[in-house]
Amino acid sequence: MTRPYAEVIGDPIAQSKSPAIHGFWLQNLDIKSKYQATHVHSRNLGEFLNTRRTDPLWRGCNVTMPHKQAVIPLLDRLDPLAAAVGAVNTIIPEGGALVGYNTDVPGFLEPLRPMLNRVHYFRMARVFGTGGAARAVVKGLADEKLVIVLAGRNPDKARDLLRELDPTGEHHAVDIAHFADPTDFDFDDREGCLDLIINASSLGMTGQPPLLLDMSHAPPNSIFYDIVTSPLETPFLNAAKNAGFRTIDGLSMLIGQADHAFRRFFGAIPPRDKDSDLRKMLAT
Repeated sequence: MTRPYAEVIGDPIAQSKSPAIHGFWLQNLDIKSKYQATHVHSRNLGEFLNTRRTDPLWRGCNVTMPHKQAVIPLLDRLDPLAAAVGAVNTIIPEGGALVGYNTDVPGFLEPLRPMLNRVHYFRMARVFGTGGAARAVVKGLADEKLVIVLAGRNPDKARDLLRELDPTGEHHAVDIAHFADPTDFDFDDREGCLDLIINASSLGMTGQPPLLLDMSHAPPNSIFYDIVTSPLETPFLNAAKNAGFRTIDGLSMLIGQADHAFRRFFGAIPPRDKDSDLRKMLAT
């Protein structure tokens, strides 16, 4: 390889859409660099980073499952946000050091920013999932002053995660099964409030069971957000659309986090005015 390059690492990695996203931007900006997918087993993670550290053409890498937390002790330092989240999804070589960043948080928040910039009487998010992806979601929402109801198969794990990421917040941990059955809870006036319902789990992903949610748990005017990208139209989002709710799909977060990583890898601003073309390409 004779061109500067960046990459995404994970196990598995063939399903990653990151090479298509970064490749689209590189081509549109006529940047003579490359972005690739590299399969890295957990047992080889340290060796991989040591090899890349001394490669003058390497501009860094994105990190996906299952390495987002495993890479941390192998890095020289962490950006404050990555340290706070406890997960790294972007590694950049800086002056001989490997520095870990988390672009998942700003990427997740990007499509919500128009709503978050408004003033609300009350902000609440019902979040499903307690894994690595949920860490970025919870941290981002907590920093935006939302009350979080975190649902997982193990409520104790959900409670511990909330305490770790936002120890002073008034949040709640519940069993995910609670949302599968109808509720007769009478929601109060939601005018001037922001209500989010977010799937930050793998439920609904291709090959995984669906997320079971009875729509009676959704306050009026809720916004449904699914970070799953395969399939793009999950049962969770389809049910929300059929019930008349606004939805945000997983490509929004994926493209948003890639934007922040791309700037660090290649020192250029992605052509976001071409997002519609990029989405069409990724959906095919």
